[in-house]
Amino acid sequence: MALHIHEACILLLVIPGLVTSAAISHEDYPADENGPVCDQPECPKIHPKCTKVEHNGCCPECKEVKNFCEYHGKNYKILEEFKPSPCEWCRCEPSNEVHCVVADCAVPECVNPVYEPEQCCPVCKNGPNCFAGTTIIPAGIEVKVDECNICHCHNGDWWKPAQCSKRECQGKQTV
Repeated sequence: MALHIHEACILLLVIPGLVTSAAISHEDYPADENGPVCDQPECPKIHPKCTKVEHNGCCPECKEVKNFCEYHGKNYKILEEFKPSPCEWCRCEPSNEVHCVVADCAVPECVNPVYEPEQCCPVCKNGPNCFAGTTIIPAGIEVKVDECNICHCHNGDWWKPAQCSKRECQGKQTV
């Protein structure tokens, strides 16, 4: 009698006297007196997200599928959204991949923006402003920066230096 076993099957050799038939007869291992019987010529593919594989017969079986994402050492459920930082928004996708977007901050309308804790984008605490020399002046009003010069910020062009005009100096010569 010839024994034909497909290469995908696991062949268990039994040496008489060393292993009893009770030790090898398991309901997941269909067997006859010659060992495991493999009636399935090709094994199904293992799921790509399989994290635990057991061999309970001729073919491996997936016993546990990964249903979470790992990001910076933390696990997240599928479709769970989270913020790893004030500027990042992320989501655990069904593919077990984390997709993130980073905030695209508008350019602040001031020369002295500050970053507040737990906020992503810089803010202008004192409103829009610009530089008149080394002096910061608020937008929308004229400011006397010295005895001879009055300055104001350009409308909407805070990044440009202030526009200044010389006035008659009180008892001083203009430069």
